[in-house]
Amino acid sequence: MKEIVKNKWFKFGLAGTAYLLWVIWNTNYWWLLGLPVVFDIYVSKKVHWAFWKKKGVQKQTKVVEWVDAIIFAVIAASFIRTFFFEAYTIPTSSMEKSLLVGDYLFVSKSAYGPRKPITPISFPFVHHSMPASKNMKPSFSEIWQRDYFRMAGYRTIKNNDVVVFNFPEGDTVCLENQAPSYYQLVRDYGRERIWNEYTVAHRPVDKCENYIKRCVAIPGDSLKIINSQLFINNKPQEKSGKVQYRYAILTDGSSINPKALQKLGVSMEDFQQGYIQPGYYVIPLTEEVAKRISTFNIVKSIERVNAGTRDGSKYIFPHDARYAWNEDNFGPIWIPKKGVTTPLTIENLPFYERIISHYEGNQLEVKDSVIYINNEVANSYTFSMNYYWMMGDNRHNSLDSRFWGYVPEDHVVGRASLVWLSLDKDYRFPKNIRFSRMLRTIH
Repeated sequence: MKEIVKNKWFKFGLAGTAYLLWVIWNTNYWWLLGLPVVFDIYVSKKVHWAFWKKKGVQKQTKVVEWVDAIIFAVIAASFIRTFFFEAYTIPTSSMEKSLLVGDYLFVSKSAYGPRKPITPISFPFVHHSMPASKNMKPSFSEIWQRDYFRMAGYRTIKNNDVVVFNFPEGDTVCLENQAPSYYQLVRDYGRERIWNEYTVAHRPVDKCENYIKRCVAIPGDSLKIINSQLFINNKPQEKSGKVQYRYAILTDGSSINPKALQKLGVSMEDFQQGYIQPGYYVIPLTEEVAKRISTFNIVKSIERVNAGTRDGSKYIFPHDARYAWNEDNFGPIWIPKKGVTTPLTIENLPFYERIISHYEGNQLEVKDSVIYINNEVANSYTFSMNYYWMMGDNRHNSLDSRFWGYVPEDHVVGRASLVWLSLDKDYRFPKNIRFSRMLRTIH
């Protein structure tokens, strides 16, 4: 058996078969030109491919061994990150309590099919900016840009999947102030002021900031929110994850013991930020935790906060005064589906103008209340991509589709699949390790 495993033809058979399967999956048959290279590496050995190593020398120097190990690690890790899975960490509380700040995840690229790199020339293991770069120097070059293409996956995006995607409004950023969306800053202060005060930079789709949310609506669905209750196709959203909202807590004037809330899973950051005045708190909670707190002797009342009928048109999608929606009262809205044609009017154009002009690359103009697409009068539009609606489970503390709209399919990175490590920033090592969350699948 050992002789068979060491046989060059056996090695080539395994490597060649794996390579052919990858080429078929990749659907780019130009890669078949690489098969002779695989043959030469294992059989003919005419070319010295590992040029950094001395040919015919068994014992290499320590420097060469390190170089060899680093090259292999970079190639192998880059291949795995591109086509199979990538590590990701939860930086904000927008998905609490389904996912917690300090959770470390594996994101499956193969679930929905790996997206081929749109910006292939990039520094390895860095997303969009060079490390330790004061001026946020890009870690990529846009000299070579490829069209969007997704390889075959083993499933499609379904309602309530937890999805990692590139932030749709992250294509333009103010380098000195990246937390708010560039487009929201422009809506607040005007384009001229923003361009005068900040360094404005462009980022391609695959280099936009990564976000993680729950896909509550898929292409063809209709969505609305009434008094914070989410409806999909006129039915209440199926229970998924641990949704939480802000609750106003009124006590008899006594302070709530923070340790009592910690035992219920409330973070100290939420508790401290939720303190309004003695005896009054506004804290994000799940319905179950809110019921537990209501049993505290010092608690006089606890009620879910509702945004009411406040006009949120400046901040809420589609950012039009005709749609005075807010986080808790929103819609109805339809999620665009590839190949479907929708009537186009001045009234519904705010929903689709970014899709038409930015995501799908058309020239859009409105002259004398007439819509022109690529210099032709347009009364309808046929979508070229599928779109999704993403929302955080922490409904009152999530920057999601309610604020910036649809997520195009070419922005989808992968499916959050497994929590492999979880660290609680409220505690020190080793108490900060949440052993109960480790190696848990994500639902």
